[in-house]
Amino acid sequence: MGQRTEIFDLGRLGLSSGEGRRLDLEVPVDTFEFGGQDYSVLGRSVPATLDVSHTTTGYSLRLRFEAALSGPCMRCLEEARRSIEIDAREVDQPGGGEDLRSPYLDEAELDVKAWARDALALVLPTQIVCREECLGLCAICGENLNEAGPEHAHEPEPDPRWAALRELKLE
Repeated sequence: MGQRTEIFDLGRLGLSSGEGRRLDLEVPVDTFEFGGQDYSVLGRSVPATLDVSHTTTGYSLRLRFEAALSGPCMRCLEEARRSIEIDAREVDQPGGGEDLRSPYLDEAELDVKAWARDALALVLPTQIVCREECLGLCAICGENLNEAGPEHAHEPEPDPRWAALRELKLE
């Protein structure tokens, strides 16, 4: 297991231009809200590999980790767990323009915690579900359709356009 860190000082590596290092870190990842629900990384931190390359004027960075995400299924609200692999890259070249500046690097201090959280948020699926074939909840009674079985049904509501005819009294 690597060193637990939120902010990593790249300057202490003492890299010269063209040199690189691979580091094993333990990075904390905060709980975040997605689709109105709270999701958290199991263990609250992840083992990550940070590749640092010193360029002539800055750094080229790569962060890789796998996170086990836990929270409610977006279809049936049961517990959902999903493993997500992240491979994020950043470049910081001072004087190279706004596109070549990393928002996670200030001087030589890399905010690994913020970078890991943002990288995870960017690769999340559009829906976090307990399983791909999840049927969700019944729109009428709210029963979990994964457990209800194929016999679960409701009488269809009468067409509101015929409501006036139902009020007719024929005698």
